[in-house]
Amino acid sequence: MTWLAAYQAGHNCVSWQGHCAQEGDAFDAFLQGPVAARLHDAAGHDALTEHLRGLSLTGMGQEALEEVLAAEVPETRDWAAGEALAEAVLEAQHDVVLPWNTERDKRNPFASLPGADIVGFQRDGESHRLALGEVKCSSEALSPPQVMSGRSGMTHQLDTLASNLATLCQLLKWLLPRVKGTEHETAFNNACTRYFNSGKRDLVLFGVLIRDQTVRETDLQARGRTLAARLQAPSCCQLLALYLPWPIAQLPERVGQGGGV
Repeated sequence: MTWLAAYQAGHNCVSWQGHCAQEGDAFDAFLQGPVAARLHDAAGHDALTEHLRGLSLTGMGQEALEEVLAAEVPETRDWAAGEALAEAVLEAQHDVVLPWNTERDKRNPFASLPGADIVGFQRDGESHRLALGEVKCSSEALSPPQVMSGRSGMTHQLDTLASNLATLCQLLKWLLPRVKGTEHETAFNNACTRYFNSGKRDLVLFGVLIRDQTVRETDLQARGRTLAARLQAPSCCQLLALYLPWPIAQLPERVGQGGGV
């Protein structure tokens, strides 16, 4: 077992739950497999490598290509590893489909990207609904940590994803060209149809908090109740706290260069 449930509760259309990582081979395999693949965009790296190696290159050209591929800078920032961990957990345990790895949108390997951290769909029976979310990492002893509050905090950001139509329009505009003509286009169409036909309510929000402190339901409870007072069904919000058995700063190293990169 990779994660052990520590607490679970909810109010109206908002739920919150905490899970503790269980050290061992299964957790290591999860970090060095799905998490590493997300963090380093293994699929994008492999696709680029296959395409470029198929070009008609001279011996000098082949050497130059291998030098460029070897120069790829691995992502080592702890918050980026935290986002990759959250994405892998959502895909594995919450039927979330993330059709595009945002690592590919970076023009500078050291840059961060604005906008929602989670943009995709959640399987719901034979259909899909929009899945949007935010990821925060915190080693702060305070519970709840400060990353949960304020204008840059998770609560406000999730509220914005649910209510700010300009933000939603921008996310849909970003997502469409990345799924059009792919296996995910039907999911996009289904999710958008459900959202519009429900009067802009049928979507699921995820707030994922990565922690390396003592397990406490107070990390999520108050903010969950705040969101429950603002959201209306069929909107749904799931707050997840993932508790690591070692400091968050160690996460990039423990993920390592797995995932096929």
